[in-house]
Amino acid sequence: MSLRKRRAPVDRRTRAIVRQIAGWCLQYPDDAVLGKLVLLQACLDELGTTAPGHDELTRVLSHLREGEAGELAAHYTEVFDRRPRRTLHLSWFSHGDTRRRGQALADLKAQYRKQGFALAENELPDFLPVVLEFATAALDDEVLAGFHAGLNLLRDNLAAHGTPYEHAVAAVLATMPSSEQPPAAEPPVELVGLDPFPTGAGGGR
Repeated sequence: MSLRKRRAPVDRRTRAIVRQIAGWCLQYPDDAVLGKLVLLQACLDELGTTAPGHDELTRVLSHLREGEAGELAAHYTEVFDRRPRRTLHLSWFSHGDTRRRGQALADLKAQYRKQGFALAENELPDFLPVVLEFATAALDDEVLAGFHAGLNLLRDNLAAHGTPYEHAVAAVLATMPSSEQPPAAEPPVELVGLDPFPTGAGGGR
């Protein structure tokens, strides 16, 4: 019989700070992000080197501090915008580019609204930094937990690509209980010829 070592629970404050820092690290590296790097490192160091995700986030912050702005932007685009298997839009890992993903996004927006969490006009609710912000602001881990298998797959895909952003996702996973879910399979593809809506469904989304 094999035994799996369970992660020790992470206290709420540590969990919130680690997730907030990871969320900033996973955003496009514009002036707003790059201007906060010293503050983010200071907040991380205040938690202590034994905090879950400390070493992983330090690697990402070093990557961002040491890089040239144009190169950092190009790297981010290459990593996250060129291949859906490395997307930060987490519903892709469970629904792929199918009609079901649209409904999943609508359901997620409704869940945010129920907690009084308003999205910016250009934001999708499954964007990982948005999910992390919601989990922290609403003290609600349910949404993030629902993406656990997808986060594991995203981390593995980033590791295979050889990008420091792998460590930001690993830091998020370090704040979550060990998952008993099986690894996520490759996302489904849309079946050709399906009617876009079930019989009797309304037309507008």
